[in-house]
Amino acid sequence: MTEKEKQQAGELYNGNDPELVKERTKAKKMCSEYNDIEYNDYQKRERVLGRLLPLKGDDAVIEPDFFCDYGYNIIMGRKFYSNHNLVILDCAEVTFGNNVFIGPNCGFYTAEHPIDADTRNQGLESAKPIKVGSNVWIGGNVTVLGGVTIGDNTVIGAGSVVTKDIPANCVAVGNPCKPVKEITSRPSAEPEDEAQEKPKPTPPPKPRHLKVDLVENNPFNSFPDKK
Repeated sequence: MTEKEKQQAGELYNGNDPELVKERTKAKKMCSEYNDIEYNDYQKRERVLGRLLPLKGDDAVIEPDFFCDYGYNIIMGRKFYSNHNLVILDCAEVTFGNNVFIGPNCGFYTAEHPIDADTRNQGLESAKPIKVGSNVWIGGNVTVLGGVTIGDNTVIGAGSVVTKDIPANCVAVGNPCKPVKEITSRPSAEPEDEAQEKPKPTPPPKPRHLKVDLVENNPFNSFPDKK
């Protein structure tokens, strides 16, 4: 197995492998390019972010600065928003559902280093995936560690350190982060296919027996131009 194959399989791998170093360098150069774009140049920001994160959904907004390791291991649903200083160490897959809000200074860290110093000093590491559901709000300064799943419709309080799975429909806070309150309300369901054409409203019936002669100086001739 190559070191990249070991990485994706969740096994110990050498992070200094030339193939992985090359891919990290490419991603981090794009991060630098993204962070240096003039803030209101939205089209360029979208183009660069699309190259960096090829698996992001529509309407993804990430405020600069943003940093990741590879980019291709990040999967984002529709309407993703993150405030400034988001860090995603995507050595393993990091998945976000739809309508995820993330506060400033948050980190998602899939990378893990061995507890044994001799093994760690050999440059060996491993990675575990992270999964965040839909309709999740994560407050500022939250850390999410590898192997964690956060359920749908959940709120993670600011400053929390998420070390274990958090269920759906709850507020969770603390270090380590734990559920403290159930959320009973549910967001409205989104249509399964937003691209499906919505039915057009039926126009009101035209009045009958109405005839207007289009002659010069007739005020009914002064319709606004359609553009």
